[in-house]
Amino acid sequence: MSGRPPIKRWPVAPRPAPGERLSSWLARLASLYETTTSGLLDHCGLAGKRATTLERGLQDTESLLLAARTGLTPAALDAMTFREIAPYAQFLISTKTRFLCPECGASPAIRRKDAALPWSFWCSTHENRLRSPARRILRALLPGGTPDLLDRLARRGSARLGAWAEDRDDSLPSVPDLVQFLTIRHRRMAPPSLDEPPVLPQSAQGDNQVIQRPVARQALLVVVPEYDRVAPLLDKPASPALTELARGSILRNYALAIAIARLADDPAAHAARVIAASDAEGEARVHEALRPWPSALRRQVYTHLQRLRAAGPVLSAGAGTSRRGSSEALSYKLRSAQSHNRAPGVS
Repeated sequence: MSGRPPIKRWPVAPRPAPGERLSSWLARLASLYETTTSGLLDHCGLAGKRATTLERGLQDTESLLLAARTGLTPAALDAMTFREIAPYAQFLISTKTRFLCPECGASPAIRRKDAALPWSFWCSTHENRLRSPARRILRALLPGGTPDLLDRLARRGSARLGAWAEDRDDSLPSVPDLVQFLTIRHRRMAPPSLDEPPVLPQSAQGDNQVIQRPVARQALLVVVPEYDRVAPLLDKPASPALTELARGSILRNYALAIAIARLADDPAAHAARVIAASDAEGEARVHEALRPWPSALRRQVYTHLQRLRAAGPVLSAGAGTSRRGSSEALSYKLRSAQSHNRAPGVS
């Protein structure tokens, strides 16, 4: 009676680091045997498979083949995958490390799962604040004393995003509806006002055309005015809906997490402020974005809005203007006449 020869276990296999993702561990294993990850998978009987595909969730046969070769249990292999992320949210998993932990950087070969998720702002292993690849630290961008206050909100917003991604969130409005609301344009696009610091990348400094380029005015800037004050001009516009999380900077995603937490605390008041700060065209878009919200909550929004309007005009975050926009027009004329040439490295 003939049968398949038993699968031989490789003599050496590194133990997974805490929180390590499967593609990282397979790459380290391939390096140990001086081959490529695809060559390693071919030898495992997984020809044609990609490590980044496998780590989204192993099939039983795939898990057993890897376990037989490496000596790890199927459960240990499964723990390195993103099996907990629901299919509708898996597009948010980055194939690369989004943000960096200073201590994890000492072992660059080890890439952790949380660094692939856009709502992770702290390393789960070392509790360090993550940095963007450009090494800009949030604490350096925000006003003194503010980060500790905002961090609590960001952690709560991050937890809500994580629960949604793992299909554990039943709260209303839903996370997609909240992000849709936050990325809606509540005012027409306009150049920066005089009170907006033109924080620009080195390549754009001194370029008047860049400084006078219209910037999208989104609800996020009203709900998180701290972000509006410190965000670079070219970083302020957020992509519509959940696509923003997939490609947003660490600062922008941090602001979105804070906004989600604030909306959870008092959705009616924040939504009313956005409407009050809107122009006519933007207000129509905001009303449309509120349609998926529960009807009782929408009634609360409009009750708050009546109180705000009875109290007087509301200035729009980042626009430097009331709803009539006269100050915005004046700001544009003044800014057009100004020289914004700056010394290299000054923002």
